[in-house]
Amino acid sequence: MSKISYLEAINKIQSLTINSTTKKVFLSKSLGKILACDIKAHADSPAYPTAAMDGYAINLQNNETTTEYELIDYSPAGSIVSSEVGKTTCIKTFTGSLMPSGSDTLVPIENVELKENKVYIKQKVPCGFAVMKVGENYTKDEILIPKGTKIDFAEIGVMASLNIVFVEVYESPKIAICATGSEILDLGEEKQNESQIRSSNHLTIEALATKYGCDTLQLGLIKDDKESILKAFENGLNSSDILVTTGGVSVGDFDFVKDIVIDKLGATVVFKGVEIKPGQHVIVAQVGNKFICSLPGFAYSSTVCFILFCLPIIFAFRGNYEKLNVVKAIAKTSYKNNTTKTVFTASNLNFADSHYEVDTFNKKSGTSAILTNLLGNNALVIVEPNSSYNVGDVLDIIVL
Repeated sequence: MSKISYLEAINKIQSLTINSTTKKVFLSKSLGKILACDIKAHADSPAYPTAAMDGYAINLQNNETTTEYELIDYSPAGSIVSSEVGKTTCIKTFTGSLMPSGSDTLVPIENVELKENKVYIKQKVPCGFAVMKVGENYTKDEILIPKGTKIDFAEIGVMASLNIVFVEVYESPKIAICATGSEILDLGEEKQNESQIRSSNHLTIEALATKYGCDTLQLGLIKDDKESILKAFENGLNSSDILVTTGGVSVGDFDFVKDIVIDKLGATVVFKGVEIKPGQHVIVAQVGNKFICSLPGFAYSSTVCFILFCLPIIFAFRGNYEKLNVVKAIAKTSYKNNTTKTVFTASNLNFADSHYEVDTFNKKSGTSAILTNLLGNNALVIVEPNSSYNVGDVLDIIVL
């Protein structure tokens, strides 16, 4: 199976059949989840004319010249008064209270002078002042929050005002993660020789999956042994929706992952090998409604490949309402891509004068193992095959 282009790989992912499932969660637990239904208003809000501040409710439309009123009652928030406002009478009304019958205007407290039981208007206001009209917030059956919205604080507040206790959201896939390689060490393990290296992939991938709202299963580190790898992969698939592996996908003598995924697990290969840098050796495969994403072993490569290929699959499980954050940015440094691959270059991201800017100042060049290039406020600049960009050019970037 020959390598395909980045665009072809994305198109293959987008054409996958992935069954989304939903569940109901407590409103307070819905932050960051994807809404699975439209949220509609079940009534007008406010349902009645309502005071927008503290003041005195009067009838101004039928008596525009009067500046002296008799105070006949009080209307605290949460109560309803039976008294009615007349031409020369008023009712003290508080923020959030229903406007008393007969009134059409609220005169703020600071605009009046109160002497005994008389209210004298020192500064007039127009008719209808400080009165929330019926339906000012929203009207009955209006769609307030559309299906597919990522729930944030404002959405929670609006749903709380609608007395929504449980909200239906898309379920996120569960992600099982492991890193393969006899040379890698876990946290706390002591080196036995200088060829061993500390693994970061399994924890970086777990952090990314968690950041994007997924539950994770950490399988840890697996030595380059076919039986151990197969057993770990089977356990991961049985316990998750997406199995993400790193290492063992290249062409070395001990790169067993590709053979196990293809030959032992009965997976249908979506693609194997993509013309990108970093991470050309990547496999995406499907087993029923479950997926395997086998990524390269180098830290920068595996991280970028997770963003490019695993996140779109995660989004598909949640109804395909999310996308990578691709925006335009102005180049502050230049770059030349002399390869036939699409290159994703780690770049510093800044926002200045109403636009994004990117540069590669202080970014290190070398292998695809330089994970430190992703520290700070970063983006991936998308550089097409055999192309270059210069200072001032407008680029497509993936905001991280």
